[in-house]
Amino acid sequence: MTFAETLERNAQPIIDEIYHDGFIQDLLKAQIDKEAIRQYLRADASYLREFANIYALLIPKMPDLENVRFLVDQIQFIVNGEVEAHEFMAEYVGEPYNEIVQEKVWPPSGDHYIKHMYYNVYAHENAAYAIAAMAPCPYVYAEVAKRAMQDASLNKDSILAKWFEFYQTEMDPLIDVLNQLMNTLTQNMTEHEKQEVRDNYLQSTVHERNFFNMAYTSEKWEFGGTRV
Repeated sequence: MTFAETLERNAQPIIDEIYHDGFIQDLLKAQIDKEAIRQYLRADASYLREFANIYALLIPKMPDLENVRFLVDQIQFIVNGEVEAHEFMAEYVGEPYNEIVQEKVWPPSGDHYIKHMYYNVYAHENAAYAIAAMAPCPYVYAEVAKRAMQDASLNKDSILAKWFEFYQTEMDPLIDVLNQLMNTLTQNMTEHEKQEVRDNYLQSTVHERNFFNMAYTSEKWEFGGTRV
């Protein structure tokens, strides 16, 4: 079993929790509150912008030109390709996607997740740390979507079924390359360093769960007190 495969196996209990949380279950049944979808889309628009920036920061850390091309392609996909999945959600809400995301949101859970990835870009020269912080995102989406497509609870008549259809296949090439990079870049690491990379991966898997939940609960910053 490769290093990346052990990370995926270790993440399964968290992905089980994600799948059974309210956001995914209501999405499956096409019974999710439209405001939760709006919150998700607004937060995800901010998240993806930063995800693309992090790819750009990783370019100088890549071991060869082929991997540089891969990162450039992924930036293009984030800018153009993944919007297709968002359009399905916007259609469910009944509002244009671009209008929904005009209102910016930056909830605490999304803030924590993005800073987790940025920290690992800047704190470590070896890109394995940052890639481990980024890799759970496509893997969680792919795993959730593949389970959903086999789930009798999926409302196949809803436009939201297309969201699951999109992610069941679109993430696979990205997952393969990120896993190959992690396997390569961790080969000469000490066991302590590998454990730090494992922790990054699992922490980001938890962040994925929190990201869905923050949309479901309309999470907001609570500063308390009275201000002048």
